[in-house]
Amino acid sequence: MSAFHGAHPAGSASAGPTKGAPKPSLRGVLSYTRATIALVWRSSPPLTATLAGLTLAASAMPLGVAYAGKQIVDAVVLGSKNATVRWVLIELGIVAAQALVMRGLGLARTVLGARLGVDINVAILEKALGLELRHFEDSEFYDQLTRARREASSRPVQLVSDAFALVQNALTLAGYGALLLRWSGLAVALLLLATLPAALGEARFSKQTFRLRNWRSPDSRRLMYLEYVLANDEHAKEVKLFGLGPLFLGRYKELAETFFREDRTLAVKRGLVTHALSLLGTGAFYGAYALMAIAAAARMLTLGTMTLYVVAFRQGQQSFQAVLSAIGNIYEHNLYMANLFSFLAIDDASLRSETSATTESRTKVEEGTGLVLRDVGFRYPGTETWALRHIDLVIPSGQSLALVGDNGAGKTTLIKLITKLYAPSEGAIILDGKDLRDWDEAVLRQRFGVLFQDFNQYQLKVRENVALGSVGHMEDEPRVERAVDHGGAKEMVAHLPSGLDTPLGRWFKDGSELSGGQWQKVALSRAFMREEADILVLDEPTAALDADAEHAVFERFQELSRGRTTIVISHRFPTVRMADRIVVLGGGRIEESGTHDELVAMKGTYARMFALQAEGYR
Repeated sequence: MSAFHGAHPAGSASAGPTKGAPKPSLRGVLSYTRATIALVWRSSPPLTATLAGLTLAASAMPLGVAYAGKQIVDAVVLGSKNATVRWVLIELGIVAAQALVMRGLGLARTVLGARLGVDINVAILEKALGLELRHFEDSEFYDQLTRARREASSRPVQLVSDAFALVQNALTLAGYGALLLRWSGLAVALLLLATLPAALGEARFSKQTFRLRNWRSPDSRRLMYLEYVLANDEHAKEVKLFGLGPLFLGRYKELAETFFREDRTLAVKRGLVTHALSLLGTGAFYGAYALMAIAAAARMLTLGTMTLYVVAFRQGQQSFQAVLSAIGNIYEHNLYMANLFSFLAIDDASLRSETSATTESRTKVEEGTGLVLRDVGFRYPGTETWALRHIDLVIPSGQSLALVGDNGAGKTTLIKLITKLYAPSEGAIILDGKDLRDWDEAVLRQRFGVLFQDFNQYQLKVRENVALGSVGHMEDEPRVERAVDHGGAKEMVAHLPSGLDTPLGRWFKDGSELSGGQWQKVALSRAFMREEADILVLDEPTAALDADAEHAVFERFQELSRGRTTIVISHRFPTVRMADRIVVLGGGRIEESGTHDELVAMKGTYARMFALQAEGYR
């Protein structure tokens, strides 16, 4: 369990992904500081305590150096060698201790930042794993995820460091202020006011930078996508064959140059404005310096006291500037932390209910085994078009069902609803007399063995590619071998350099690339790893196989599916006609249902599709 669960500010949880960038008020933004400190503390209490202790120690040392400097000057003026040497050694000790403390602070920040980087990215990935499939098909969700991950590993420790630096500089400033009040209250007021414009300017530009980066989140993802296409083996063939390189590289350059121009314009403007405002502070310092020098020349101040006041004024001004800068930085960090916390605060339960029928709308379900779909409808978030509508279907336990229909008819969407990857927008899906929404997901998923048409090709060993079908049996060698045999991959694996231990793909050393049909056999074997599954779902399981391999797979499939419920999507009618029942989908609705012979006799959509395919074989 991540250390970050429950670490968001009160009232920040949302019912779903935030649309667009968060726009918190100043008070709301700064409220994330406390939550961030709590988050950092959970990550590593010892390192956080060390950072706090060293910060407090660092706050007192500049005062010590300034006071020792005064004593040295006074001792020199008095001609006291012993006092001069003593105070030089004292200052040396303080400076050495200060260097040690600063090095310790840097080390603590580095190590704590590394620790946080791991913990926060784990928290983001844990949150992502808890969300539904449909959210990963939502571009606005991806923008929110991008904003959450951007700088998430560095901002928390920077925020805590700046918070501690704020305390450090405030304490140092208080000490300098106490010294200067002995000379002039007006000087203290001047010290504070002269640095205020530059700090306010920095805060303003920090907000503009944040808004710019949030606003261009979609383009940032587009830039990363172009880079992926240009430098990934999955796309290399088409990029070279179709000469896509110059086109995509040109788009990449255009977008990157746009980012550069925007960043450059803002950076130049920020630098010029804040520098101009900082000159006010410099002018105030030299005005006070002149007054102190005149007072010392008139013997109103000792040379050592003047030196102390000059150092106090300069360092105090810098400390106040650091205080204001820390406040500005904390504000900026909080803006970014708002992105992270708004993502981590997404309510999983609320998300799942967005497209589900309410609990009150569930009706009492009948007893019995098998799958029942009652007036099921589904539409993707943000769309008005129904992908499926008014689906009524009963699949008795042990029956084999084939789904056919044109591309876009809703076949794969129906499969994703049955396997609870999607929640229906209306209606109910019942398995063995129990609504899918009432099933424990882990228990439910164990009942399904699934192969999707767009299966993954993992850059792992063969045995791992197969065993991922049942993670709890990764080390079960006999089960892996049975799955390879059932998936029709046994002969192929035998010819690989290291058999089951052969790495697949070209991403890593000694990897072996497979053909599309060979990859499909590996994916089919992965589906057969889940031996306890009593519902087998295959989405175009033989699309990349030759005729002989397809025939062998389905002979084996018929044998393995005895006593199990099977749902097959296929465009190949020799495969389809093996099913006990065939359902034809069209326009998101069930158009026809029956056996192969019944549907051919109906002379409807199925008969037309069957005739067209049969004509192709003549």
